[in-house]
Amino acid sequence: MTIFKIRSAIETIEKDASLYKERNLDNRIEAVDFLGFQIIGHIEDLLRKTDEPDQLILLKYYAEKVKSELEEIDTNLFQKLRAKIRTVEYPGKEFKSLVNQYFDFNSACNKHQEEIGYDNLDIFINRLFPFETMPEQTKDLEPEMVYYQKTPARMVFELVEKFGFTKEDVFFDLGSGLGQVAILVNLLTGISVKGIEFEPAFCEYARDCAVELNLFNVTFINADARKADYSEGTVFFMFTPFRGEMLQEVLDLLRKESLLRKIKIITYGPCTAQVASQRWLDFAAPKDDHIYKLGIFSSF
Repeated sequence: MTIFKIRSAIETIEKDASLYKERNLDNRIEAVDFLGFQIIGHIEDLLRKTDEPDQLILLKYYAEKVKSELEEIDTNLFQKLRAKIRTVEYPGKEFKSLVNQYFDFNSACNKHQEEIGYDNLDIFINRLFPFETMPEQTKDLEPEMVYYQKTPARMVFELVEKFGFTKEDVFFDLGSGLGQVAILVNLLTGISVKGIEFEPAFCEYARDCAVELNLFNVTFINADARKADYSEGTVFFMFTPFRGEMLQEVLDLLRKESLLRKIKIITYGPCTAQVASQRWLDFAAPKDDHIYKLGIFSSF
């Protein structure tokens, strides 16, 4: 890319008035990424290869200025959105309406995926959380525990849309990590949610997020899932937090709960196959060969 083309690309973004409107978040994310990776990254590469850097340095400052202006719009936007959530302005369906102002969300867009898929909705949800820096893990995982990975935000929206929660439901997220699934389910439904998380730093982060957003119907419990109290739960979600004998031990605990009341289990990822093999569960959703689809199970 020549200096002329670099300048032209920056000017095109700077002069696009639509990018400076709050609601055009999706396009602004793309523009910021383009400036950061394609433009500034390319300029830095050229600077390492030239003995006459003056023009390139000025272009880099120019690109960084435009990028900073766009990022400031988003910083102010998310501060405003978090303030509105804290004042309970977006309970239940209103929260999804809020998201729809920035994204054309449609769960039907979730095609069969052989791998986990993330998109700009995940960036939106990440920025909505008050703390962006992920804490360091402090405990070693046991052999059958699975390393932390976020559930794609679109899958949580799809989960809520398909499931049909009632106000009496109590939602448990087993292996809740940084709390995204639990917090999103609460924002989308208003029901009581509880997260079970083995890693203390992740659990503390999730608690702080819930408190900062004034979500007092969200609880995070630092515990081994094999020793947790599930007596209040009616719906249990797992994005493959563990496997093998450990997963079976937790499923056996949930089976005992199902003898006292009807429960449902929602799965995502490789754990779906093992959950589907449990004779005390009925696969409530159509079976699918792809592991990165939601599995919905009901106790008999």
